[in-house]
Amino acid sequence: NLVILDRIDNPAAIAELKAINPKVTVTFYPYDVTVKIAETTKLLKTIFAKLKTVDILINGAGILDDHEIERTIAVNYTGLVNTTTAIMDFWDKRKGGPGGIICNIGSVTGFNAIYQVPVYSGTKAAVVNFTSSLAKLVPITGMTAYTV
Repeated sequence: NLVILDRIDNPAAIAELKAINPKVTVTFYPYDVTVKIAETTKLLKTIFAKLKTVDILINGAGILDDHEIERTIAVNYTGLVNTTTAIMDFWDKRKGGPGGIICNIGSVTGFNAIYQVPVYSGTKAAVVNFTSSLAKLVPITGMTAYTV
C-alpha cells in the first residue's frame, strides 16, 4: 500500500504510480500539513482503520519562499512536527503501538545555511534537530527517525 497525502490531487501521477506495480494499492487523501494536530489525527484514524498498519511516514512537504515567512515555517517545520506528533499516537510503544519509521525531508541548508534564504534555511535546521532528537528516543518509542 502507498498512501499519498497532499493538497493537490494528481490523478495522472497516481495512475503512473499504479502502473509501475499493479500489485500496489495507491490511495490519495487531500491533506494540508498546516492543519491542527486534531485534524491530522482524524485523517490518520481513517487511514489506520482501513489499512490496519502503516510502517513508514515520509514528511516531504516543503516550500522555499522567504517572502512568505509564516507559511514557510508552517509547511517546512510546524506541519512536519504536527504530522509526526499525530502519528506517534498510533506508533509509540509506550502507548502500545508497534513503532514505525519516520523519514523527514531536509536540505543541506539545515547544516550550511544559504544567507539569501534565512527562513528556509532555519526551518531545515529545525527539521534536522527535531529528527535527531526523535532518533535518540527510539529505545523508548520504537520509532526510528531519519532526515534525508
